[in-house]
Amino acid sequence: MPSAPHRHSPRPFAVLVTGGAGYIGSHAVLALLDAGWRVVVLDNLVTGFRWAVPTGAVFVEGDVGDERLVARVLAEHRIGAIMHFAGSVVVPESVADPLKYYDNNSARSRSLIAAAVFAGVRHFIFSSTAATYGIPDAIPVREDAPQRPINPYGMSKLMTEAMLADVAAAHDFNYCALRYFNVAGADPHARSGQSTVGATHLIKVAVEAALGRRRHVDIFGTDFATPDGTGVRDYIHVSDLAAAHLLALDALIAEPAKSHRLNAGYGRGFSVREVLDAVDRATGRPVERRIVGRRPGDPDALVADNSAIRAALGWAPLYADLDTIVAHALAWERALAERRLAA
Repeated sequence: MPSAPHRHSPRPFAVLVTGGAGYIGSHAVLALLDAGWRVVVLDNLVTGFRWAVPTGAVFVEGDVGDERLVARVLAEHRIGAIMHFAGSVVVPESVADPLKYYDNNSARSRSLIAAAVFAGVRHFIFSSTAATYGIPDAIPVREDAPQRPINPYGMSKLMTEAMLADVAAAHDFNYCALRYFNVAGADPHARSGQSTVGATHLIKVAVEAALGRRRHVDIFGTDFATPDGTGVRDYIHVSDLAAAHLLALDALIAEPAKSHRLNAGYGRGFSVREVLDAVDRATGRPVERRIVGRRPGDPDALVADNSAIRAALGWAPLYADLDTIVAHALAWERALAERRLAA
């Protein structure tokens, strides 16, 4: 296994990572540590894992909505920037329980932003989502496309984007909202990956099926207006996404009066069938597929125009290859199985 990347000299202040024990947050923590940042992780461990927080990061168990706790953490650790990953992310659950999403994703983000402003934290990076666009009028989707969420998950994230914009206009504060497309894969050094039991991400589900942990993979509809009839999505490697967060932090520090709202995707879409074919190639045997009905509100295709993030941040992804994403996801799934056996 390759060694972890070289660590650089320490940076001038610490970064608070909320949800840093979760999937994307833990990769951001790794990237920050690799780049020499001091990192504090705040996570309530409802969906995160304590073991996912790497050595070198300070861990605080707690909720981002606890303003007293957050105020203490910001002061004690001299936090200069926040990367905010904590929240709920399952679209169907947001439809069934919208108040949970407006609480976890909107109200608690408001509490966190308030604590940041009070403490004088000037830089804030927010994990937003392509779900804020709803069903887009054109593909690829640009940042100036209408934002018309079709579910409470997307709306809860859009509400936080609006709060950040208003706060940046009123205070000495700037932010970057990264609108994620479909995040997948795992750390190339197998230090972290998607570990949630019952996850709904296609590549995670498919590699679980390939290793016998699921009986099959559901294909939700084959009548989309796409070349093979299945939905097309833009899959971004989680480590490339983590790298984008570090570049966003650099940009916010360099231009304190400027904020950004940027798509985080590759600008290339793959259909459900193409993803499953990639998993078949990786394992040398076919994943069993089951055709089921379409889910309400699923767009035919959702692909990023990523020209803005490349221009604004100088982002140059390293893992923009479906087979690489699948290989890293598969390696992590095998490592996770070993971890569970050893536990």
